[in-house]
Amino acid sequence: MFIIDVETSGLDELKNGIIEVGALKFESPRISYYSICRLDEDDEIDEDSLKINGQTREQVRDPNRLTQKQALTELFGLVEKEKDFYAAGENVGGFDLRFIKARTKKYLLKYPFQYRSYDLHSVASLKYEQIFKQLPINNGKTELGLPKILEFVGLKDERKIHNALEYCKLEAETISRIRHGKNIFSEYSAFPIPGYLKK
Repeated sequence: MFIIDVETSGLDELKNGIIEVGALKFESPRISYYSICRLDEDDEIDEDSLKINGQTREQVRDPNRLTQKQALTELFGLVEKEKDFYAAGENVGGFDLRFIKARTKKYLLKYPFQYRSYDLHSVASLKYEQIFKQLPINNGKTELGLPKILEFVGLKDERKIHNALEYCKLEAETISRIRHGKNIFSEYSAFPIPGYLKK
């Protein structure tokens, strides 16, 4: 499966655009894709999103960057080459693939991913409840967002700026710890895996 992450200029896939695309094959992490890309002329910019991404208005409109169409075409080419059409990630279906689908339609590209996706929250919730017998619920809502999931698997992410490929690696590491009880990236070996996840 491919861990997918996109960074965007806002939260609305019909108004905002993609400014970074990251992908990483979970079973073969050396197979990855990363591109920064430029917004279309009609794409709107939310200043709060730029703060999260650490980019400026000038950067996200830089004509020297790949277009979103070019970046997605390259990503889709890798997915086709690997014959791996299963997307995964944190809220991947509710956010990242929503943006990718909107751009696929806009640029008349062929969407490669299958209908179902592998959501980190669902997997983490299942494992968390299996271990602790209940989910962390507050006012009827789960508190198992990404920060709590990272805590659950023994990781920390103190970066203030989001990067699509780095988030793919973080999510892949999290999934590996939940599914296999081991880490896959040496950069995270400084963070011990909790005993309840080890196999």
